[in-house]
Amino acid sequence: MSIQVTEPAAQWYIKELGLNHGDSIRFFVRYSSGGGLHPGFSLGIAVEPPQHPVLQHEAAGITFYMEDQDYWYLKGHDLQVKYLEEHDDIIYTYTEETQA
Repeated sequence: MSIQVTEPAAQWYIKELGLNHGDSIRFFVRYSSGGGLHPGFSLGIAVEPPQHPVLQHEAAGITFYMEDQDYWYLKGHDLQVKYLEEHDDIIYTYTEETQA
């Protein structure tokens, strides 16, 4: 399992959230009527420092991570966060985890 955030996506978060170099964004699981990887749940974000991260990735000086209690959501999958210039927004894509 991994989290990958493209540099353009990281720059979007910096602009939208007013982040500074060294800040952290937590991906967490929340109830949702929309669909994500699991029906009824989706990813939320919070600007807060890691406590017990199990996955993390740094892009543009920002640490993106997921805590231990949310690990189940991505189990067996990789998360890619990309910027969509035509919508000035980001998109999450999930792929089955690659085995090395």
